[in-house]
Amino acid sequence: MPSKNADVPPPLPAPLRVAVADSHTHLDMQAGTVEEGLAKAASVGVTTVVQVGCDVRGSQWAARTAAEHESVHAAVALHPNEAPRIVLGDPDGWSRQGAREAGGDVALDEALAEIDRLASLPHVKGVGETGLDHFRTGPEGMAAQERSFRAHIEIAKRHGKALVIHDREAHEDVLRVLKEEGAPERTVFHCYSGDAAMAQVCAEHGYFMSFAGNVTFKNAQGLRDALAVAPLELVLVETDAPFLTPAPYRGRPNAPYLVPVTLRAMAETRGIDEDAMAAAVSANTARAFGY
Repeated sequence: MPSKNADVPPPLPAPLRVAVADSHTHLDMQAGTVEEGLAKAASVGVTTVVQVGCDVRGSQWAARTAAEHESVHAAVALHPNEAPRIVLGDPDGWSRQGAREAGGDVALDEALAEIDRLASLPHVKGVGETGLDHFRTGPEGMAAQERSFRAHIEIAKRHGKALVIHDREAHEDVLRVLKEEGAPERTVFHCYSGDAAMAQVCAEHGYFMSFAGNVTFKNAQGLRDALAVAPLELVLVETDAPFLTPAPYRGRPNAPYLVPVTLRAMAETRGIDEDAMAAAVSANTARAFGY
């Protein structure tokens, strides 16, 4: 049964002394206005957010919002689950667009052309979230998903933008495609979900690892083990809001103002004080996204 607090936003955490960025959020899926969300975040020391697009309309919105707000940077892409829907259709209307007919490779090319156009804009700092998702996309959608991922890698490199990766139950294939295509200079594993061994592989390649609220979950010891071995200069923090609300607020709406909860848990895992953790992720996020 959902808790009676399921829709109640968690309270404001104590402010951070060192300002940080939320490296991955979806303001367009959160309650309230963008201005309210940014003000609430800034009040606890989260002074910058990276707004991430998941489809053409969401990416256009991200680019527009970043143009209107100095504290917002945009990333634009077709989410790994979006590419198969464009190519094969979405009869159940599972995504935000509702039911769609199959558009084939032509429709995917048109969508990628718009992502390419958006990626050239100065306030767009990243191409993502792209990658592979073996959890939600079955074998019939894999080809479209991989073709889309490869195209996004090329777009990121051509425009000199960060690549933001969504990797769900697809670690080996994501690493394989990055190797085959050649990863962009700045590559971020959003909502890092690998183990400590994969963290060492990412470290060898200089890939950034961004940790979300799930690093605080009781059953996430593997994520904490990965965080413990990741080089501090490659670690970022994110909300992925409105999803993945950190403990003890799991199941309630997430938003950028809750970054301090996750950051403090990360500092504890690393055995460093929160100011040192905040200073590191703040510098890392600026370096990762080139702002």
